[in-house]
Amino acid sequence: LVIGGGLAGSEAAWQLAEAGIDVVLAEMRPVRPTPVHGGSLLAELVCSNSLRGDAPTNAVGVLKAEMEALGSLIMRVARRAAVPAGGALAVDRDIFARGVTTAITEHPRIIVDRREVVTVPDRPAIIATGPLTSPALHQALNKELGGEELSFFDAVAPIVAADSLDMGRLFRASRYGKGDGADYLNVPLNREAYEDFIDALLGADKVAFKEFEDRDIHYFEGCLPIEVMAERGRETLRFGPMKPVGLEDPATGRRPWAVVQLRQDDVAAEHWNLVGFQTKLTHGEQKRIFRTLPGLEQARFVRLGMIHRNTFINAPRHLDATLRLQTKPMIRLAGQITGVEGYV
Repeated sequence: LVIGGGLAGSEAAWQLAEAGIDVVLAEMRPVRPTPVHGGSLLAELVCSNSLRGDAPTNAVGVLKAEMEALGSLIMRVARRAAVPAGGALAVDRDIFARGVTTAITEHPRIIVDRREVVTVPDRPAIIATGPLTSPALHQALNKELGGEELSFFDAVAPIVAADSLDMGRLFRASRYGKGDGADYLNVPLNREAYEDFIDALLGADKVAFKEFEDRDIHYFEGCLPIEVMAERGRETLRFGPMKPVGLEDPATGRRPWAVVQLRQDDVAAEHWNLVGFQTKLTHGEQKRIFRTLPGLEQARFVRLGMIHRNTFINAPRHLDATLRLQTKPMIRLAGQITGVEGYV
């Protein structure tokens, strides 16, 4: 039994089946939706469409090479669904999810069971329900482990339609010429424009947390909302997702003061993701503030940013070296619920 049809659950089911083991893959969607998933496909990417670095000179690139050497389904489909992203591996979300779903559902040793699992199984199983584990299973895990869950808030970035952008005000380039050298759309900002943008973020209306959420707020440091980064210092964004290093504005021949990068989100290049612009601003404020960026004055938003609560267990306390529950070794955990960062 594999519980959860995300990246980790789909890969686990595939590897088991390829090893000759019959698998039931339990996925609760669409019977029970989550706050951020949009459909019922397996391996749906709800955050970024980038699976990060693809070179063997960094850790995530090495992981990809190791996965491919082991016959990874996720990597095989990702290669087929790849879109330009400089030195990173990014995918068309729909093609990627459909490819994984087709492979899993057509495998003769895998049965996809569309139901919510609400208890910790009393049989060999892999729990790969990710940060959006259903409340019932979360409570069951909590009871099994006898400790409080860990949680943090994660954010999602907006996506805009290409035909609504003023391409004359943007320039194509990849940082340091990686990939094809022109994989990203770039919005150059001078110092005054950057300072105005920071002022707008600091004064904007944010989505209020629910009362029960407000007691103990932790953000995932690898995916901070841009307004939270701005609150940490006026230069934080300029040394983070808006860093201009490795880029030259052809209109001036100089490096801009700051840059907003847009990454291709689909094969047709109709949708573009605002890189690093995850946010919990209200929808109205997102439209107002992001449309002040040069070239985005008429931007049409395919998806607006949002924030959601993630959960994971205290792995060092509750798991052994092979990711088995110490209290119930027949149960393994996989994926982000173990506490690893996102797609890692």
